[in-house]
Amino acid sequence: MADVISILSRLDGTSVIDILLVSLIFFWMFRLIQGTHAVPLLRGVIIIVVITVVITNLVKLTAFTWLLRNTLPALLVAIPVVFQPELRRLLERLGRGSAGGFLSLRLRETAFRQVVEKIAQACMELSQARHGALIVLERETGLQDIIETGVLINAEVSREMLLTLFYPKSALHDGAAIIRGDRIVAASCVLPLSTTSLEDRNLGTRHRAALGVTESSDAIAIVVSEETGIISIAHGGRLIRRLDEGRFIKVLMAFYRPRPERPWYEWLKRLRGKD
Repeated sequence: MADVISILSRLDGTSVIDILLVSLIFFWMFRLIQGTHAVPLLRGVIIIVVITVVITNLVKLTAFTWLLRNTLPALLVAIPVVFQPELRRLLERLGRGSAGGFLSLRLRETAFRQVVEKIAQACMELSQARHGALIVLERETGLQDIIETGVLINAEVSREMLLTLFYPKSALHDGAAIIRGDRIVAASCVLPLSTTSLEDRNLGTRHRAALGVTESSDAIAIVVSEETGIISIAHGGRLIRRLDEGRFIKVLMAFYRPRPERPWYEWLKRLRGKD
């Protein structure tokens, strides 16, 4: 108790600001990786650090302590490599100035609606022409590992670009196109296949790939069947089929609509289980 009182007595205004800044940085980082593949990796790093501290201070295991101490520097070097997609997202948010929600929801809604309409137009034309297509919309979970399996495009989402990519004689028509925001990031990407058995035997590799990517992330996948022209949307490991243009837009807008940024106190409530 005396130690706590001694520490509190040394706190001044500068120390409080210092602590708050460090806390906000960690809070921001946790928000950034929330819902991504980095969460279990971070959990593993924390477990290793805790084990190292406990064994070093409580148990005198010389060889094991030496191994852990020599592993930590290599781990620190590996962290930027392992968390590369999350660090890239952080820098992108800083560059756009949108990490704190500076971009108004109205502007984001307008851009989002335009993207949905362009995708819908392209999918309807692909369906009528019986050109198969597989489009993945990235959300909170980073898909950088999947993007790296394809060919980088970095083009604005447009009806013409999507029709060109999935034209049967195009070199990039086989595989998935990944959309991030209002940009087509890459094409001809390889997706993980779902291991779930499909009841409809008419569903092929595209549908299995669409289910696979939505089972392992919060992405949305759009499939245009080459054989039937049927348009489907996969989300959360489930497939919604036989969509006409009106229903397609409604379902896609419901799943893909951007959420307004929550104030910091709302996020605190959520973390404490009050939301």
